[in-house]
Amino acid sequence: MSWTSDAMGIVCPAKPLKKVTVVPSDNVWQLNLDQVESNSGNVLAKVRAPYSDAGNSTHWFDARHVLYSKLRPYLNKVVLPDEQGLATTELVPLLPDQKRLDRKYLAYYLRSNEFVNWVNGQVAGAKMPRVSMKVFWEHEIPLPPLPEQNRLVAILDKADAIRRKRQHAIQLADQFLRAVFLDMFGDPVTNPKGWEVKTLKDITSKIGSGATPRGGKEAYHEEGVSLIRSLNVHDDLFLLKNLAFINDDQASKLSNVAVEEQDVLLNITGASVCRCCIVYHKILPARVNQHVCVIRTNKGILNSEYLLHTLISSSYKRKLLNLATSGGATREALTKLQVKQLELPVPPFDLQEEFSKINKAVKSSLGKMKCFSNETFFESLSQKAFSGDL
Repeated sequence: MSWTSDAMGIVCPAKPLKKVTVVPSDNVWQLNLDQVESNSGNVLAKVRAPYSDAGNSTHWFDARHVLYSKLRPYLNKVVLPDEQGLATTELVPLLPDQKRLDRKYLAYYLRSNEFVNWVNGQVAGAKMPRVSMKVFWEHEIPLPPLPEQNRLVAILDKADAIRRKRQHAIQLADQFLRAVFLDMFGDPVTNPKGWEVKTLKDITSKIGSGATPRGGKEAYHEEGVSLIRSLNVHDDLFLLKNLAFINDDQASKLSNVAVEEQDVLLNITGASVCRCCIVYHKILPARVNQHVCVIRTNKGILNSEYLLHTLISSSYKRKLLNLATSGGATREALTKLQVKQLELPVPPFDLQEEFSKINKAVKSSLGKMKCFSNETFFESLSQKAFSGDL
């Protein structure tokens, strides 16, 4: 099937509302980027305040718009507003041509893995990367007939609803496991149960990281040894999305730390600093780059699941973040020496193993290990939708 296409600047130009009747005391919805959830576009909280409180760098929108974040496009913040409001100018007010482009179809397209990967290569600025809007407006979006757009949206809506239900189940499982952890071991920072405290270097057999191959993305391959980067590591969640690959020769030169199953991965630099997860066999063989630290536990002393849940507990997470920002550097970071010197309570190993069994049983009940989300399926469906194969 052959579809037409057209430039974004033609079919969904930036057109904020011009005529709005409002007085300074009126409470209006004021939307900033920190209120928008990445990937889903969910508005975490609708903040209403007097119009007089709004800054100058804002514009009006309504339920016809699609709001697209041009700042840090890798965060993938695309909003479908349901009413009139004021937004930061970092959210571009796209107004789709209703005769040619369905707004939900546009939102799904902007959130698609293919578009996000493309737009991430069109940014300028190191500290505050923004999309080059000239290139953005020139980008051509596939335009099937409106009935076909509506059909694709209906399919993606159903798939998204299933994905959200699973995410909710995972959130409930998280809450349960955190409660079980605290009941069994107590807070790992205050250590109310008086467990023996040891440094991480004394209860692990390996702590190390790797490097990025020369040439960066250009040096990656379609298959081979997995190169784990910070964008793959989230708290108790390994994202297969954007997993890079290198060959055996590159792997041997970049790192002498061959990642093993049950290793704990800790992000030590960047925006995702202090996030961590556990390695499972599906991504092996693997290496890590310089932004990810591999922590291998000493069997019989420290259980990987116990270590992971210690590091992601709210109190220990605050401790790590404070440590990452304590050096006065412009970028948050943990050094390998700091990681080695981390102190944590070490309960009896059989108690750690008991928690591990509970943890695995909960994840098994979800039907799939949580470190592998069903994002891959949804993205595959999305790719087919926008290529005309669905």
